[in-house]
Amino acid sequence: MASHEKLRQLGLFEARAPRYTSYPPANHFSPKVGPQVVAGWMTAIEPGTPISLYVHIPYCRRLCWFCACRTQGTSTDRPLVPYLALLKQELAEVGRHLHPDVRIGQVHLGGGTPTLLNPEMIADLGQTLRDFRKWTDDATFSVEIDPTEVDQARIDALAAAGMTRASIGVQDFDTVVQEAIGRLQSFEQTRDVVAMLRAAGVGSVNMDILYGLPYQTRERMADSVQRVLSLSPDRVALYGYAHVPWMAKRQVMIPGDALPDAEARLELFDTARDLFLWDGYTEIGIDHYARPTDSMAKALENGTLRRNFQGYTDDPFDVLIGIGASAISRYPQGYAQNISASAKYATAIDSGSLATERGHAMTANDQLRADMIEGLMCQFSIDLDQLSKKHGVPVSQLMAMTEGMRERFKDQIRTDGHKITLAEEARLIARLAAQEVDAYSMPEGRHSRAL
Repeated sequence: MASHEKLRQLGLFEARAPRYTSYPPANHFSPKVGPQVVAGWMTAIEPGTPISLYVHIPYCRRLCWFCACRTQGTSTDRPLVPYLALLKQELAEVGRHLHPDVRIGQVHLGGGTPTLLNPEMIADLGQTLRDFRKWTDDATFSVEIDPTEVDQARIDALAAAGMTRASIGVQDFDTVVQEAIGRLQSFEQTRDVVAMLRAAGVGSVNMDILYGLPYQTRERMADSVQRVLSLSPDRVALYGYAHVPWMAKRQVMIPGDALPDAEARLELFDTARDLFLWDGYTEIGIDHYARPTDSMAKALENGTLRRNFQGYTDDPFDVLIGIGASAISRYPQGYAQNISASAKYATAIDSGSLATERGHAMTANDQLRADMIEGLMCQFSIDLDQLSKKHGVPVSQLMAMTEGMRERFKDQIRTDGHKITLAEEARLIARLAAQEVDAYSMPEGRHSRAL
């Protein structure tokens, strides 16, 4: 990696930038995309096309203070029963617009805390998803799991429903850090859940950890990462904590004076990164690590790695339909997001409508810039010849579109013919480079740190 001083000079320490899990970023979605538009996008999906489904469970038993996701707390199962009924209604409404021969290639059950569902609810939802459309022979089914809110019966129910990948939130194993972010979760709990998952035949286990949390030190970070490595996850996401209390009100509970500064954040990142690489993981983009045998490492190798709202993904499909409150969908024509507020979401579904609240219809220019940004974020490069052929735009025009990026980062960019590549030591500036080809204005300070 580039030296700390060089990264400081490049503006990384102070910069805020979108995470580019979509282009344009979700803060540019508008009500111009509503149920009628999205119904047309669904109808246009060709028979036999494999798609992905994302099913959102927005409930948690506890509301972790660091989390900026749209979730709500519940101490009972009472709201889950009507919410599952709404998911079934929404799937039925979506099904009205999809050709019967559309296939399901990937399913992701996220939250919130999907493992709040009891075994009977899991079995019921799993059967509903199986009945929705035929699944492809190699379909994958991933589930987000909270080790403090799962047991053997629920793991067995998920395995019976077809779960192939489990994603476990760790964040940090140090109790001082855990207390500061409102998430107590012991190593032993996590270890036992991983053992249950492996025993249930779940072939792949992911883990998420965070750097930049209050009271984190290099020593604490190293200890947490080594504990993660002792569990042999197939892939790990190493995310920078985004302190955005203006968006996530619960983050005011986190002691701001205990947060590491930009230089300390980079040291924490470097500590974790070095340990993952030492243990033989393949580095994926700016914040993921995978065993060389994992499908994400293979996607990186063959050039099919992508970005979506879960971060880096090996999802090869052009359509991802989000089901549930606040869920986001991706179509070739654009993005669509469901109503976030549970009551309004329920009203829309009960009225027999799609629950779309806002979105973005992609222009040809959007599609082009989205491909540029995805190239930078996934492969750290932009192949102008490839883009010219795909989008029918002259290379000279593409050179002009990338001029600002090439000028700002001229010492960190290598140009080989018409291929522009970020130098290996400067890959942490990928989000800043992407900003230079982003055509949308961004409110100052409204994004998370670029590091």
